[in-house]
Amino acid sequence: MNDDDLIRLDEDILAAFDAAQAVQPVPDEVSARIKSRLFNRIADTEAAQVAIAPEGGKWRPFGPGVEIKVLHKHEGVMSYLLRMAPGSELPNHRHPHDEECVVVEGRVQMGEVSMGPGGYLMERAGTLHPPLRTVDGAVIFLRGAAPKVEQLI
Repeated sequence: MNDDDLIRLDEDILAAFDAAQAVQPVPDEVSARIKSRLFNRIADTEAAQVAIAPEGGKWRPFGPGVEIKVLHKHEGVMSYLLRMAPGSELPNHRHPHDEECVVVEGRVQMGEVSMGPGGYLMERAGTLHPPLRTVDGAVIFLRGAAPKVEQLI
């Protein structure tokens, strides 16, 4: 077959094809709805969440009267809970990273600072932490370097 054998379409038909294929703007609300559905489907397929129910996970001994429940660990940084029995204490210690602490239940004292539920403490990397004590018991959430009993002084 050569060019002479091809059927030529006239200009009106070509213009009609072009017009039929022209991109039409999508209303903002439709675009937002499509984007939301697409992102939700992507999020459903990714293993992006770590969920541990309050009764989930495992408490392990960490020191006298203190138990630890590891929630997440990555590249030497951990998120974990400490459950401290009444009268328990963690002695002075240091960490290679800043350590953040939120009191979940009870009351803790670190040096002169006393915090109840919702209280936030942050100790800078390399500093000597005062002992962490509780009189009536406490549960605290911490994020920082993976704790090691040998770091306690």
